[in-house]
Amino acid sequence: MKLRRRNNWFSRNYSPLYSGRRYGFQVEAESLSRSNELDEMKEKLDSRKLVMGNMSMHSKVVKEKVKKQEEQLSNDIRSLLVAGTSLSGASKRLQDASRSFAGERGYGRLRTLQRVFRTRQQYMVSQVQLLYPVRIAIGQAPEQELESFNNCSNSGNSAGLKPLDQGALIIAGLHLTVFTKMSFFTDKKEVQRSATALGYVAHVVALIASYLQVPLRYPLRLGGSRSYIRDYAPSIEPSLSDLTSSSSVSANSRPVEFPLFLEGQDSTRAAYAVFLLNKDLEQLLSYIGGRSLGPRHVLANLKELLRTILSPEYIDT
Repeated sequence: MKLRRRNNWFSRNYSPLYSGRRYGFQVEAESLSRSNELDEMKEKLDSRKLVMGNMSMHSKVVKEKVKKQEEQLSNDIRSLLVAGTSLSGASKRLQDASRSFAGERGYGRLRTLQRVFRTRQQYMVSQVQLLYPVRIAIGQAPEQELESFNNCSNSGNSAGLKPLDQGALIIAGLHLTVFTKMSFFTDKKEVQRSATALGYVAHVVALIASYLQVPLRYPLRLGGSRSYIRDYAPSIEPSLSDLTSSSSVSANSRPVEFPLFLEGQDSTRAAYAVFLLNKDLEQLLSYIGGRSLGPRHVLANLKELLRTILSPEYIDT
């Protein structure tokens, strides 16, 4: 009984105190919880601010890049407009040039003038052919007769005769024979006739080159049967007379002349001169689209040159 009364007394006097303390603990716990929530929210907010800042920075970079690309695109558009204007002007000029080219003073007139020019060339070359006709000889060639004579006289090849062209061609009635060397049995008249024939060929080559306006690779110094041909880079050694003819000029700085005749000359130099003359013929044949018949066919190449120029196809090529 006494214990019950004591409990009641404690309940009346201390229960409010316990209740207040319990309430304080709850408020403190809630405050701590809310503080933690606020800290978390603050961290999230800071994180979002950082993300937003990065996005803002990236946006600025992208914006600057886009601005530069817009400026570049604008420049490209202006360049295209300028190029388009230039292209339009060039196209118009091309059309005008095409109309002019196709007109009376264009390509048609050029072709007409070319035909007139080549017709004139044909006429002049035909006159040269009349002066120096190249034909096939009828009967035995003189060089063949001389070879027979030398064989019968048992002199071997002492005369040094060698036919230069196949088909026994003659120029102005003269055969062309190259002599490898002079000897007692060599026909001096035949040597002179060959020198004259080479002089004829040299004259024809010089005339045709001037008509075609082609500078010869190996220029000629005409002198009839005493003509010379010049080489600026000879493949054989010049003679002593060439080296001593001019003491003030080096032999390497001036052309070396080779004789187109054998009398009184070295046979090697004379043969080399004939070789260079044939090279001039090949040059002219190549210029007009002809074909060379070989390095040892001087008269044959000359006949082919004349035939090509005097053909009807030459005017329209």
